[in-house]
Amino acid sequence: MDVIFYVVPGLIMAVALFMAYRVVRRSLQMRSAWNSGLTAQGRCLRMYTTTHGGSGDSRVHTTLHHVYEFTTHDGRPIRFEEEDGPGTTVEGDVVTVYYADGPQVVATAHRPSHGRQAAATVGILVFLGVVVLFCAGFMVTYTEMSSGMDAMNGF
Repeated sequence: MDVIFYVVPGLIMAVALFMAYRVVRRSLQMRSAWNSGLTAQGRCLRMYTTTHGGSGDSRVHTTLHHVYEFTTHDGRPIRFEEEDGPGTTVEGDVVTVYYADGPQVVATAHRPSHGRQAAATVGILVFLGVVVLFCAGFMVTYTEMSSGMDAMNGF
């Protein structure tokens, strides 16, 4: 039965660390697209929303998605999807796409905002770090308490 007090926090820590990896990876991708100096005119092909929550008394969270298409400087057509774009961009609109060239093109239609991106990344990483530290502290505390109880019981 004790194993559950290690497995559950361990899984939570693993998920938090994976999320931290994804946040850092996306931040670096956006930064490379903005810093590459490559831009192209793209077109919004589709705009749609997804919703999460809403069962019972929970809050509904709506995410706006855009699908863009552009052509790289070497003539390759690229199509990508991006979340949380501006609500004023609708199907058919022309947008500026910032991208980093290579075998795997990284692109974004978000305007460069290095400070905002850095603040968001640091904020999310701090929150995930607190989650990991809490789980580790929980496991250490449980270990100490269970070994103390075992000593009191003569085991």
